[in-house]
Amino acid sequence: MAVKLEKIRVFIADDNTETRENLANELETEGITVVGTAADGISALKQIASLKPDVLLLDIVMPGLDGLGVLKRLNEEDSRPEVIMLSALTQEEFVRRAVELGAKYYMAKPCEPAVVRGRIMDIIGLERLEQKEISGLDMQISKIFMTIGIPAHIKGYYFLREAIKMVTDKPDTINRITKELYPTIAQKYRTSASKVERAMRHAIEVAWSRGRLDNLDEIVGCKVYDPLNKPTNGEFIALIADKLKLEKDERLRQRLNQAV
Repeated sequence: MAVKLEKIRVFIADDNTETRENLANELETEGITVVGTAADGISALKQIASLKPDVLLLDIVMPGLDGLGVLKRLNEEDSRPEVIMLSALTQEEFVRRAVELGAKYYMAKPCEPAVVRGRIMDIIGLERLEQKEISGLDMQISKIFMTIGIPAHIKGYYFLREAIKMVTDKPDTINRITKELYPTIAQKYRTSASKVERAMRHAIEVAWSRGRLDNLDEIVGCKVYDPLNKPTNGEFIALIADKLKLEKDERLRQRLNQAV
């Protein structure tokens, strides 16, 4: 179903008054709703929190808090707009950092409003693709579990899948497995952290007893299976998450090449 332009809500953060006003006027002419503008990062964050735009057009060089700082702050929120960077700074280090922090596109100033509009429409399409990617990650993990013999009817299957997704997204979570990972999953499934840990251990033991954990070698692309030692929960989660993160990073690199 086609997206109605007037339903797309855009916020512009740029310290150049002329740029803000011209871009806002042009986008409004194209039928896109500009819900607000800001000349500095601090003001932008305050307005974004209340206005909740769909897309943020963000400059890097701004007083108070620069664009990269705004991106970092937005990443701390539960929900955030999709971001298109607009900047005269086109060095690769700025582009890479912005994309790593979640920007979908990085456009060099001066930008034609029609091109910006096109990128905004691309963003809406990317949102749908990312929803598919989330379900695709579930599918990848499920296929791995099937290959190594973890059955879908046991609780540990779902707990391990949730843990792998968490560590794929934030790798350092594995270092806080008892203090953060288990409790977070327990809260989601309304159980206790100790039951989460035991259920994961049981799932790994089931795969071990079926003699199919050796398929991990083929999955991760190197020798990791030791027939004399079962992997711990943390080792198992880290192995699978690392493989999936490498694939995710490759997609990020491809997006980076398309972002400029």
